Amino acid sequence: MRWKSFLFILIAVTLAGGGYFAWLKFKPSELPFGIVKSNGRLEAERVDIATKFPGRVKDVLVREGDNVTEGQVLARIDTTELEAQLQEAEAAVTESEQQLDQAIALLAQRKSELTLSGQELERSQILEKKGFTTREKVEQRQAANFAAQAAVNSATAGIERAKAGIVAAVARVERIQVNLKDYVLTAPTAGRVQYRLVQPGEVIGAGGRVLTILDLSDVYMTIFLSTSNIGTLEIGSEARIVPDVASEYVVPAIVSFVASDAQFTPKYVETESEREKLAYRVKIRLPEEILKRYATRVRAGITGVAYVKNASNAQWPDFLKVNLPEVEEPGNE
Repeated sequence: MRWKSFLFILIAVTLAGGGYFAWLKFKPSELPFGIVKSNGRLEAERVDIATKFPGRVKDVLVREGDNVTEGQVLARIDTTELEAQLQEAEAAVTESEQQLDQAIALLAQRKSELTLSGQELERSQILEKKGFTTREKVEQRQAANFAAQAAVNSATAGIERAKAGIVAAVARVERIQVNLKDYVLTAPTAGRVQYRLVQPGEVIGAGGRVLTILDLSDVYMTIFLSTSNIGTLEIGSEARIVPDVASEYVVPAIVSFVASDAQFTPKYVETESEREKLAYRVKIRLPEEILKRYATRVRAGITGVAYVKNASNAQWPDFLKVNLPEVEEPGNE
């Protein structure tokens, strides 16, 4: 029986020793002075792609999860009615141009009539002086000349009206052409399609959302730091993010925003005692070059831990040295 007891004690000591050494190896490393941490979730700016005008959806050219580039065509709204309006407006331009030609011809005619009436008035005045015509005849010629002058003025105004009509018709054509461009929905920035909200054939109103994309050039983690840790924190301070789903990697980041006033921290912050305290909201932004390099791996909503330098002379410990996954360069097998 003694040897069984001895064997049991030996096994217990061995397990305890092994557990202790494992704890020493894997226990969380203490943070050095000048470095603080908080948990958070990766977020990306969301952009809603919506219509400016009501209409029927003709095509949706992307699916959820697709990566899109800036300026890429995402969807089209049916423009049959608007194209008919454009043809009508273009016909109005042609009509206005013809009216201008008619107004110019009419002005030439009225000027000719004015010249003739002027000549007749002049002859009547000469004949009156010689006694070969009456004063009444001269007054008739003067009235005819005044009417001819008024006709010239009216024809001149008609030309201006025709020109204004052309300007208005051309403006209507240009407005419709601009509106036609708004019936083609493009990506304002590069990103990834998060939601596809409509299908071809659906009728939507002005401002109706068609797609939602995530701007993967603007990815950040929002964390909350207590008042004691915020005093020396600066915009641009170095940070590190360790994602929960891949804790072996350490991603570099920078502090891009620090709230100007304190607020209650959300429920997901680590402990109840910490949640009871007021804290400052801080944004930790991932560098653009990192986002470009790992564009296919970036996921909004991933939780993790952010570590922030709140002292300029602080040094990163070994377990927070930057460690990124390898990415195969284009062209390599």
